[in-house]
Amino acid sequence: MTSLQGPNPSSIEVVPPMNTSVTAFGLVRMIDNPLTLGPEMSSKMVGKAQGFYAQASQQDLGLLMAMNFAFIEGKYNGSTVTVLGRNQVFSTVREMPVIGGSGLFRFARGYVQARTHKVDLITGDATVEYNVYVFHY
Repeated sequence: MTSLQGPNPSSIEVVPPMNTSVTAFGLVRMIDNPLTLGPEMSSKMVGKAQGFYAQASQQDLGLLMAMNFAFIEGKYNGSTVTVLGRNQVFSTVREMPVIGGSGLFRFARGYVQARTHKVDLITGDATVEYNVYVFHY
């Protein structure tokens, strides 16, 4: 879950938008979100989704996303999967490429499909499901 509010937000603005566009073109946020097995916050945390996203479109909410799924549990502990791509926020399913990884995901290639599970349009908080399809050595 991405939390923009409260005493310990998991997403913070590091570069404000440079104009007044409705898409907040130019905005950059750093993320350090929990990576859980399911969409509920009570679900077991298996890692962190860490990286940044930038509002890269002037016409719609199209984000440039760069993030690592950094695992802290089980046999994948210490391994990462790296995602870099376009996230068109209001599409039902967004596909982004897996461009690499580390540890057990060394030489990873594949894709992720992101689906918004829930979003609070007032606070900006959201829960997004990522299904990861990856080849690795």
